[in-house]
Amino acid sequence: MSRRRRRELPAEPRELRIDDLSHDGRGVALDGEKRVFVHGGLPGESVRARITGRLRRYDEGETLEVLESSPDRVEPRCPHFGACGGCSLQHLDPQRQIEYKQNTLVQNLARIGKVTAGQLWPPLTGPSWGYRRKARLSVRYVEKKGRVLVGFRERYGRFVADMQSCEVLDPRVAEHLASLAGLILGLDARQSIPQIEVACGDRICVLVFRHLDALGQGDLGKLAEFARTSGLAVLLQPAGPGSVHCLEPARVELTYGLPEFGLELAFGPLDFIQVNADINHSMIVRALELMDPGKGDRVLDLFCGLGNFTLPIATRAAEVTGVEGDASLVRRARDNAARNGLDNARFFAADLAEDPGSAPWLQGGYNQVLVDPPRSGAEFILPHIAASGARRVVYVSCHPASLARDAGILVHQFGFRLLGAGVMDMFPHTGHVESIALFERGA
Repeated sequence: MSRRRRRELPAEPRELRIDDLSHDGRGVALDGEKRVFVHGGLPGESVRARITGRLRRYDEGETLEVLESSPDRVEPRCPHFGACGGCSLQHLDPQRQIEYKQNTLVQNLARIGKVTAGQLWPPLTGPSWGYRRKARLSVRYVEKKGRVLVGFRERYGRFVADMQSCEVLDPRVAEHLASLAGLILGLDARQSIPQIEVACGDRICVLVFRHLDALGQGDLGKLAEFARTSGLAVLLQPAGPGSVHCLEPARVELTYGLPEFGLELAFGPLDFIQVNADINHSMIVRALELMDPGKGDRVLDLFCGLGNFTLPIATRAAEVTGVEGDASLVRRARDNAARNGLDNARFFAADLAEDPGSAPWLQGGYNQVLVDPPRSGAEFILPHIAASGARRVVYVSCHPASLARDAGILVHQFGFRLLGAGVMDMFPHTGHVESIALFERGA
């Protein structure tokens, strides 16, 4: 923010009435006729807030004091809440968090897509603490203080939060945050380690140390000893993703099981997997309940990743085709199919934001389609989904606005009906709204 903009900020705090929550978990108030997004404010509260930013259409603020508290306010469990940017809703009762996310989904469907779900399903929920099995931790050596910080970024993203613990990270890693900081402080390369990638499988967690300079033998020895005493695997990444290799132990395999389907999937430490293992399992179960694939069904799974949905579908359907833009994930998916003895799943690498033309994976028609796109949604591929002949589409979403837009297209342009939708609490204590929806071709 420029100096001129800073001088324009009001010196005196404002008393504001919070009426709503924004998509990122901030309270929403009116100051005159202008909206103010207030960190730390909850609907129904009166707060004294400092204005921290002024834009043309809205202001931003920070709660200094809660004058009238909401009955839904709870004491945050984490001592770093408010400074750390990893969570934004720990001060809101968990049940109200779910209701807020469900309401966000309904509002987006109505406002953006101009559609209403035939049914609003009960939310999928699970453990709200210690759920994160994937994370990227930032590392910063603060020379003036002689300290190393290891954790998530602060709320505004400029600095690393000063964390000694984390309530949402897998406990196998969270209990070592302080010792990780001490470990890196004792390394000669402490200034050249910017981040640590965390990946936890069912049996082991790995830490991938990104390092910008070569590590000496002394540092390598300290890292290896940390791995042995902590029970965490230490991997090194001196360059791009392809440079990742094991330090201690010499070999490690990450896997997660889907016992209801008799499956075990392997993944790499930098591979995308769903962050929350419990919700991932519940999500797959719900998706297959909605699809109810049988031995006569051919299913198309778009944005299939390493086969998270594709392989469970393959245990029920006649044939399933997975399509993914990341070629390394496609290779992983094929390996996972072979690992589990599934020969009715085939995989293709393709950019789903480009015209597939006469791609082989589009040939022959499908009974059902599952789509699990990134935040940008699946708008470009929707005409091809409609042309596939599929009678049913299950849409898994990580962003309610793009789901709502795509729902409007499927319903108003291609004649599908939105039979039902519901949220999944993949990221408790954050504003992330993950959801699942079922579309059926109209008569």
